[in-house]
Amino acid sequence: MAAASPLRDCQAWKDARLPLSTTSNEACKLFDATLTQYVKWTNDKSLGGIEGCLSKLKAADPTFVMGHAMATGLVLIGTGSSVKLDKELDLAVKTMVEISRTQPLTRREQLHVSAVETFANGNFPKACELWEQILQDHPTDMLALKFSHDAYFYLGYQEQMRDSVARIYPFWTPDIPLSSYVKGIYSFGLMETNFYDQAEKLAKEALSINPTDAWSVHTVAHIHEMKAEIKDGLEFMQHSETFWKDSDMLACHNYWHWALYLIEKGEYEAALTIYDTHILPSLQANDAMLDVVDSCSMLYRLQMEGSHPCSPTGFCLFLPHHEERVLWPRPRVGQELMGVSVGQRWQDVLPVARKHSRDHILLFNDAHFLMASLGAHDPQTTQELLTTLRDASESPGENCQHLLARDVGLPLCQALVEAEDGNPDRVLELLLPIRYRIVQLGGSNAQRDVFNQLLIHAALNCTSSVHKNVARSLLMERDALKPNSPLTERLIRKAATVHLMQ
Repeated sequence: MAAASPLRDCQAWKDARLPLSTTSNEACKLFDATLTQYVKWTNDKSLGGIEGCLSKLKAADPTFVMGHAMATGLVLIGTGSSVKLDKELDLAVKTMVEISRTQPLTRREQLHVSAVETFANGNFPKACELWEQILQDHPTDMLALKFSHDAYFYLGYQEQMRDSVARIYPFWTPDIPLSSYVKGIYSFGLMETNFYDQAEKLAKEALSINPTDAWSVHTVAHIHEMKAEIKDGLEFMQHSETFWKDSDMLACHNYWHWALYLIEKGEYEAALTIYDTHILPSLQANDAMLDVVDSCSMLYRLQMEGSHPCSPTGFCLFLPHHEERVLWPRPRVGQELMGVSVGQRWQDVLPVARKHSRDHILLFNDAHFLMASLGAHDPQTTQELLTTLRDASESPGENCQHLLARDVGLPLCQALVEAEDGNPDRVLELLLPIRYRIVQLGGSNAQRDVFNQLLIHAALNCTSSVHKNVARSLLMERDALKPNSPLTERLIRKAATVHLMQ
């Protein structure tokens, strides 16, 4: 394991060609400590955690502009607060800008301030352009790299997320603090653009240097998920758990990936055990948006899963390349395909979702909040979310999410409502035209798969003859992209069952 680098003081930041406009060595070291924890996805108790470091940083130099940019940027990048609804955050942004105008900052620092302010206004693409300007001249500016990486993720800009790191990767020599973590960041962009072999090689290089690199673990988990390598994925998570389980900002999400393998296998009770043991407790302890999304996504996927008991007699659904590989079970008369019961678990998620139903910071988050309000049968929160989102879409300004709401966000949300109301034909009508635009809502390919599954389930349950072959087409496509997936096999069996019963 790589030895921890000493925290950098004023001179060390100058030597790195990333000078900070403060005379406080303590402020510089606390800036480094906070950055390190952000990159590692871990609140280091020995450093006082991120909040503790930021508090001490502010005390060390109240007018340290990069301290303000980092503190405010971290709140914004967490997507749990908006300047529109959070007056304290709005004041923090304004204070950062005002202080920046009273000092002779470097161009790099000025760009950081502008980028955070722009992100606060909802113009994520413009913020990314500003961070990229920094990286062109300062390729080892980790804060610009991480902020832009996260923002690209929220935008669904997969190629940009990859290429942003590719441009600066050669500059990150092993002597630079946190250099091994750049491998993990790069590997994630490669993985999301389907360069699985390159992604796995880089992630494992990073893990050979720092086995506790939870983000690189996360990349490998994605690769096994996307390739339907369920056995390998489960073994990897089990063998590496001891290294990443204390990474408090990402462990919950890694456990979510672990649970996805179990759902893929049809081991629903085991998946729910992970939910109850790791995911829900993390949500209740941290109130982090990633934990909310993980909780909602997992429960929703389980509800869509059906039981498909086999019977001695089978028949073949005529899908190309499947005639000899799959025999379809013949259903018993009156047999229903029921989803997995998640009990009262939606009620545990609802309070957090309700609290954020008016935020509209990310449409991706909104869709998951809606899953919670629908799952918990809370029509008031559902209506509040939809009404305020519609209002935001009508006066979007420069906010990229509000600009996208009318054509993508609202149809997706309405499809979730129609699914809950038992209108599969309407779900299909809403989702089919936007299925290739949902990537614009951000999230990973694995995360957005919940919407692919929703579309397939709707197609399977459609009553209109116009849609009778949509499910078959979607399943052929899914099987081609992700062969040997047990979940896909179950969906194909359901398609055969529906075909027989019509």
